Amino acid sequence: MEEAAAGLSRFKANYAVERKIEPFYKGGKVQLDQTGQHLFCVCGTKLNILDVASGAMLQSLEQEDQEDITAFDLSPDDEVLVTASRALLLAHWAWREGSVIRLWKAIHTAPVATMAFDPTSTLLATGGCDGAVRIWDIVRHYGTHHFRGSPGVVHLVAFHPDPARLLLFSSATDAAIRIWSLQDQSCLAVLTAHYSAVTSLTFSVDGHTMLSSGRDKICIVWDLRSHQALRTIPVFESVEAAVLLPEELAPTLGVKSTGPYFLTAGNQGTLRIWEAASGQCVHTQQQLPGPGRELTHCTLVRAAGLLLTVTADHNLLLYEAHSLKLQKQFAGYSEEVLDVRFLGPEDSHIVVASNSPCLKVFELQTSACQILHGHTDIVLALDVFRKGWLFASCAKDQSVRIWRMNKTGEVTCVAQGSGHTHSVGTICCSRLKETFLVTGSQDCTVKLWPVPKALLSKSTAPDSGPVLLQAQATQRCHDKDINSVAVAPNDKLLATGSQDRTAKLWALPQCQLLGIFSGHRRGLWCVQFSPMDQVLATASADGTVKLWALQDFSCLKTFEGHDASVLKVAFVSRGTQLLSSGSDGLLKLWTIKNNECVKTLDAHHDKVWGLHCSRLDDRALTGASDSCVILWKDVTELEQAEEQAKREEQVVKQQELDNLLQEKRYLRALGLAISLDRPHTVLTVIQAIRKDPEALEKLEATVLRLRRDQKEALLRFCVTWNTNSRHCHEAQAVLGVLLRHEAPEELLAYEGVQSSLEALLPYTERHFQRLSRTLQAATFLDFLWHNMKLPTLPAAPSAL
Repeated sequence: MEEAAAGLSRFKANYAVERKIEPFYKGGKVQLDQTGQHLFCVCGTKLNILDVASGAMLQSLEQEDQEDITAFDLSPDDEVLVTASRALLLAHWAWREGSVIRLWKAIHTAPVATMAFDPTSTLLATGGCDGAVRIWDIVRHYGTHHFRGSPGVVHLVAFHPDPARLLLFSSATDAAIRIWSLQDQSCLAVLTAHYSAVTSLTFSVDGHTMLSSGRDKICIVWDLRSHQALRTIPVFESVEAAVLLPEELAPTLGVKSTGPYFLTAGNQGTLRIWEAASGQCVHTQQQLPGPGRELTHCTLVRAAGLLLTVTADHNLLLYEAHSLKLQKQFAGYSEEVLDVRFLGPEDSHIVVASNSPCLKVFELQTSACQILHGHTDIVLALDVFRKGWLFASCAKDQSVRIWRMNKTGEVTCVAQGSGHTHSVGTICCSRLKETFLVTGSQDCTVKLWPVPKALLSKSTAPDSGPVLLQAQATQRCHDKDINSVAVAPNDKLLATGSQDRTAKLWALPQCQLLGIFSGHRRGLWCVQFSPMDQVLATASADGTVKLWALQDFSCLKTFEGHDASVLKVAFVSRGTQLLSSGSDGLLKLWTIKNNECVKTLDAHHDKVWGLHCSRLDDRALTGASDSCVILWKDVTELEQAEEQAKREEQVVKQQELDNLLQEKRYLRALGLAISLDRPHTVLTVIQAIRKDPEALEKLEATVLRLRRDQKEALLRFCVTWNTNSRHCHEAQAVLGVLLRHEAPEELLAYEGVQSSLEALLPYTERHFQRLSRTLQAATFLDFLWHNMKLPTLPAAPSAL
């Protein structure tokens, strides 16, 4: 029996969400506070606030109208945060508490496209899609100015850094920069030199010089006293942001004199530093490979010495301003997650492949993110070697890469190879030793890649560059795309699954065909070997998971339950259970022995492409098209322990209840029965009280001494008892006590009293009518008895 119980306890029954990595930035403005500790960014209808040190989300602010946020700004003193939504409402937030202080109409006739605070944090300028610019007094809560004259969308507003000048700068779709005087309520000047949209305005410390950047590939230095262009500097890229650098010298960045220098960020994806006087580029950041590197935003926080840039892939990069040394990376939005894996010997990290050429490595404990560049097209699949330090990736660029994580958590590419003629859609690493990896491609071939011994030796220099991988064997395996490959635990067998509805078994390393598994009605998405038995699991687009015997290639079991394609399958509980994920967004846990679906987990909203289980088999990792990565924890033992503790507590309380009834301590017995939330036990206690000779007094004394929440529970129980004619007398007795001794106001304040009264009335009327009929019948019997004329009995014969 003990062995059977132990066997049952090994089966998993439930998983719970331990951690969720969700998108927090989907494009638009980003901003740091003056201390560099908080990061503000927009994600659809929400404004998210992140802690820069840990990467954790502190607040997620959403306006009442639940419309997309179109603009926001944090005041220079870090106290006032204002957001604008598509519903033309402005919200003033106490952002640390996450509450709205004030909500007002923007008065613009189209959504607010941009906003900016003045240096005193009291005035707010908003630029709308209607071509209007409005100024608001945040302290006194009213609009102060309304400037018209800008054609099209006003996408840029900025106050002059000297609050005494009361100047506002704006730019609209005509590429002109307008200077507005708040004192005269008029347009002082229109600066026309750009030929395309102006993307940023930045001012010198003395306030006499302004730098503007545009998508026309030039930056212009303006004299604000004469309103003339001093210098036009061609930067040869569409610039999204230009920042004037602090006066401190930074020789490593080519800043050697005290003249003004500025930094540009644009569509080339690199940060470049220019000398304003000569127009020369004095420093260029190293270019990283791959698309999606275009910079869309750049902001400098002088007080904290930090520079924040945003790439077209929604990655946020934080640099030290003086050295441009990368300090932090944040992955704002992963789009469609295609594969996920645990990394490290203790599964301390995870690697995510999304709809991007970049890989993202997250440390689970601290949320630190590292973005890996190398592939030049979307990464499609991942796998990790046995020890957890090495992992492999394959991509649409027809290449394979091996990456190594060191003990500090830094990941570098150590090997790369190419040879497939189409995109490489699946990859699997050797299981026993780190000796080879297998890839499957849309060119219908499988390639076997030996891992160079140089990678495994600890003496390999990390800066020596990636080693070249050479394919040892190539085999055409199927007639259609190969969607999945799996290596057996002994490294001697290979399984392939394809769109041609079959799976095949091959002998390694020569790739000789051993047999074919056919039976699915649609293409196969995943194949997986059992870690314990000679069994293969296949997941198909026909919505089923099948188990096959490796000896005779027969189908042993079929698991049906998904409403759509099954995309991934994995063995858990030492090969006795299966986890499957489907395009219906569901994760299902199956017990193989009885074909039973033990649990269905619903946390994703789209196709679950990635599924991986930890080494200790206590956690699972899923990634889906909803751009969420979820870490699941096995809570079976925890739930069983809680259930056992509950059962033990119930037994102890039941014994205590029996003892109290025996000792006629009715008040404590009734309170204990109510706390157990068992109406029948409470009924037993009421019945025991009513059997007492002084039933009425004892019932009143007991019920009236209960707490209010206990009386509310008792009233709910009365509703249940009152539906049965056998128990209605106890219910009516309790109701009688409550109605006689509780004030109507107090009774009406009870939780759920209205629904209770509605349920009590019809049954009470029915019981009253039944008792009335019984009383009438009894009265009639009594009347008959008294009016019956009995014949006189014959006198007894006298004795002679």
